[in-house]
Amino acid sequence: MSSSTRCRSSFIPSILFAVVLVGLLIPSSASKRHVINFRSPGLYPEGLTWDPSGQHFIVGSLHSRTIHSVSDAGVVQTLVFDPDLPENASILGLAVDSTNRRLLAAIHCAPPLAPFSALAAYDLRSGGRRIFLSSLPSLAGDDEDIARDIANDVAVDYNGNAYVTNSAKNFIWKVDRDGAASIFSRSPLFNSQPVAEEADASFRDCGLNGIVYNSKGYLLVVQSNTGKMFKVDEESGKAKLVLLNGDLVAADGMARRRRDGTVMVVSQKKLWLVKSQDSWSEGVVYDEIDLDVEGFPTAVTVAGQDRVYVLYGRVMEGIMGNYKEGEEREWFGIEEVSSEKESGEDKIWVYVLIGLGFAYFCFWRFQMKRLITNMDKKTT
Repeated sequence: MSSSTRCRSSFIPSILFAVVLVGLLIPSSASKRHVINFRSPGLYPEGLTWDPSGQHFIVGSLHSRTIHSVSDAGVVQTLVFDPDLPENASILGLAVDSTNRRLLAAIHCAPPLAPFSALAAYDLRSGGRRIFLSSLPSLAGDDEDIARDIANDVAVDYNGNAYVTNSAKNFIWKVDRDGAASIFSRSPLFNSQPVAEEADASFRDCGLNGIVYNSKGYLLVVQSNTGKMFKVDEESGKAKLVLLNGDLVAADGMARRRRDGTVMVVSQKKLWLVKSQDSWSEGVVYDEIDLDVEGFPTAVTVAGQDRVYVLYGRVMEGIMGNYKEGEEREWFGIEEVSSEKESGEDKIWVYVLIGLGFAYFCFWRFQMKRLITNMDKKTT
């Protein structure tokens, strides 16, 4: 076989390889968001988090003193049943302390139950054994019968310290790794902002809510009734107002994506995607995604491969008790949410890579053609 024939033979599979490569790079229009429907009668979960070691979601419960894992396929298993919690206590915010393999849960009792606000820690390595149950202190002179504390959401730093928002009285608790609880931040800024005009009755009295930790030494927390976001120093508890291009009215849970620092804030109507270029002196809401209002989303988390999921726990139905005894809702949902704006940016980069690859392929083909021509001349 001549050298020119060998070159032409190798040229054909190279073309096929390039075609296959381009096909793999082009985003598939058939890809669908991940939807998980899971069955747990009467659960009405409000909190949601992701356990990267267990590779499953974790949800709380409104009345049952239980915490459950939910697999990608919707298989539900009970991680924790804590009979020492008050009967009908609500398990709200959840956070996984990956460093210490612990699960942190904010506990709250609503009327007519006696006032109770606490943080519980459970060992994920020993089948959910409780490590501590720390009662969260009230402000001196507070009358719990008039306005009881509400332990709502929780975030954890890399040292195992937990930070819990008090939605009724606009301050933040801190619970150290050993379970010692204290009032961490009572910044006057938390009570300086006016209630948003569009805040409906269910959120007009709900203050600090979702909270996330940033390893650069601060926390970000949102306030439901004003729609504001605050940056709180992890050492001093000093707060600063984050300047945003829009208010996040009725903001509930929060999550942070490590890849690019994007913060997701969920409400009952939409999910906001927020970025900052100056360590959160200012922030920009760069996308708003409409959610299923009927499902009453309350929490958001970031799972494997930076995929964003929201929880549809039907919590308001559970709070209002809009069902007959024995007819509680059985099915709930966890759904992936994607940003079309981000998808568009990703596609641009894919097409840029395709263009560069095609340009290289054309250059290689030109060089091969010259090589074959020169070899044919020498053969002749």
